[in-house]
Amino acid sequence: MRDDDRMLDLPAAEFGSGVIGVCDICGTRQAVIVLSKERFKLCVIDFLNKTWLKTEKKPGVPAPLYRSDRVWFETQAAASGKAPAIVLSPTKIVRHPVVLITPDTFGLTTTLLDGAIRFAREGFEVLLPDLLKTSGVGGLHHAAMRASGSLRGGVSVETGRTARLVALYGDALAYLRGREMVDTSKSAVFGTSYGATLALGLAARDTRLAAVALAYPMPVRPPDLGRLVSAPLLYVGGSQDRAASRARGQLAAVAADAKVPFQYVEISGARHDFLSRDLPAYDLARAEAAWARILGFLKQQLMPPPPRPPPPPVKESSTDPLAPKVKAPAIGASAPAAAARPAGAG
Repeated sequence: MRDDDRMLDLPAAEFGSGVIGVCDICGTRQAVIVLSKERFKLCVIDFLNKTWLKTEKKPGVPAPLYRSDRVWFETQAAASGKAPAIVLSPTKIVRHPVVLITPDTFGLTTTLLDGAIRFAREGFEVLLPDLLKTSGVGGLHHAAMRASGSLRGGVSVETGRTARLVALYGDALAYLRGREMVDTSKSAVFGTSYGATLALGLAARDTRLAAVALAYPMPVRPPDLGRLVSAPLLYVGGSQDRAASRARGQLAAVAADAKVPFQYVEISGARHDFLSRDLPAYDLARAEAAWARILGFLKQQLMPPPPRPPPPPVKESSTDPLAPKVKAPAIGASAPAAAARPAGAG
């Protein structure tokens, strides 16, 4: 059983409440915050993965797979010129591929935290901009996206407040690529719902991306925006999700003109937000199947297996039909005739 699957015996615990229990990450009984009705009862410090620095741990305890920190990156899209974010960095000393997660204005939901932890465990360096603590970003941005999506046939990512969010995520990706121990040639974006539409808007601008993963995106304006995507794209959506199905139709309409492959995964019976643990649409089996496909896609694009070594050279043998044929002398035959003697020799 994984550490994030351990359940607390707290049937009365409500989402967002503070209780005394066992942190799912460090295993210590202390004050924790219930981030989900089912999983992720975490203390704040241990969510930031600082527990591995404690000196009371016995020597030989392996380091965690990743560590987490709060950072700030420069951006003109924020009123203060800087925006906060959480970065999850694998502890293995190798260059990591990077994944930028693009939230909508709901901020760091359990869905995005779930995805970030999954990505970091697999060796990706992950950045989550914290929109709820970004100056100048608030409910008006979300209202603008919802109004554009419902009244104008799609979320306009090239104008207004939505374009400002896309610019902010572009600056976040630039910061992520500038961190130490990252592989700048292997970067991806991931988002869900409105955040997935923002990820598509960023992918249409950034030609250095190696992968784009979208979970049940909302329709976008202009509808042919996917034509500008220059990285392999994965769409994951539910069969009972009308909004995401419209977004898939937009992608399929331009897939023939795209220079990169588009992949589509439809989860039978799933509805919008089926990855969100705190919403009624959540379904564990369907969510795990979708996460497996998303992780598999990102690992295929950003962590391809090393090339096979060349085969060893084949030694030539007499059985080779192309080898020159040499006739062996018969047993008992005399040696080849000597060279002609000069005239008069005895």
